[in-house]
Amino acid sequence: MISINPYLNFLGNTEEAMNFYRPVFGGQFAALERFKDSPGYEKMPEEEWEKIMHIRLPMGPKDVIMATDALASMGQTLTKGNNFYIRVSTESEAETNKFFKALSAGGTLEMPLNNTFWGAYCGMCTDKFGIQWMINFDLP
Repeated sequence: MISINPYLNFLGNTEEAMNFYRPVFGGQFAALERFKDSPGYEKMPEEEWEKIMHIRLPMGPKDVIMATDALASMGQTLTKGNNFYIRVSTESEAETNKFFKALSAGGTLEMPLNNTFWGAYCGMCTDKFGIQWMINFDLP
């Protein structure tokens, strides 16, 4: 396992929240991607195109805080307890499969494991205890 990092969900104010955290922890954003940068964005409501799909703020040499906007148009809602994922970065597809299979057993799938447009093999699930997981292997 490479690392485990929090992945925060916000209701349309990710940019504001992450701009609040940046001076607290220092540094610059290592990634900032908007929904308009993703395939199929034109099917989304235009007012959501500028919302944050993915943002990453380094916190030291290995750790990061990542975040996204949860969008009602995508059927997403937020309540206390579901506003974050634990993101596990793995070292191989095999390790990704192992963790995902174990964590999703008895839980619910949000995004089955697949190769993504951002260059990763990734899946998301909620385990049987209600904890949300994002298992990710960055493809070579």
